[in-house]
Amino acid sequence: MSADRTPDAARKRRRRHTRERQAVVFGVLLGGLAVAATGAAAVYSGGWSPPFLSRDFSSPEPTGLAAEDSPCPPEGATPVPYGQVTVNVLNGTNRIGLAGDTASALTSRGFVVGQQLNAGQMGYTTYTGTALIQFGTQGVAQAYTVAAQFDTPQLVLDTRADATVDVVVGSTYNALVAAADVTLQADQPFPVPEGCIALDQVSPVPQPTAPPATEAPAEG
Repeated sequence: MSADRTPDAARKRRRRHTRERQAVVFGVLLGGLAVAATGAAAVYSGGWSPPFLSRDFSSPEPTGLAAEDSPCPPEGATPVPYGQVTVNVLNGTNRIGLAGDTASALTSRGFVVGQQLNAGQMGYTTYTGTALIQFGTQGVAQAYTVAAQFDTPQLVLDTRADATVDVVVGSTYNALVAAADVTLQADQPFPVPEGCIALDQVSPVPQPTAPPATEAPAEG
């Protein structure tokens, strides 16, 4: 029997192969650790930002109560029961039936709907936002109660003497905020929206007036 075929030689070959495999495994592991360490150092130093770190995993921004530059709610003002708020719903777009659909949605929540018309019939123009909510000094709490039903509406103070609220529904409006997402609490003051203007620093605009009577089409 030749020397390389003896049991002792076979054992040596197995040990050598085992050492070779172990060397390969350890080499791969060490190489992987080196790459990981280099990458970690680059991220830590700001030299590299992996794709998964650039994703936005934050929660969606909560729905705003009002757009910037809206009048702030008075300090300590609390929501008004829906049944005590009279809303005029106006279609500020060319989408037929928008005022009616919005009025129905508000009515289903308990609001009192006064008029539902095209915006032009009440002296307003078209509106490109979600909703324009216009009101007088007597209706600020009512307006903010209505505003909570819309996604970041624009609030405007005008010269009317009563507490009615006009809502001009705009081109980016799709639906009311889900009732479950309306966070008003009867005994909790309205939160102050970011970027709003103190009420005593706002100059009221003239209340819109209906144009002279014409053969205007009814809001469909």
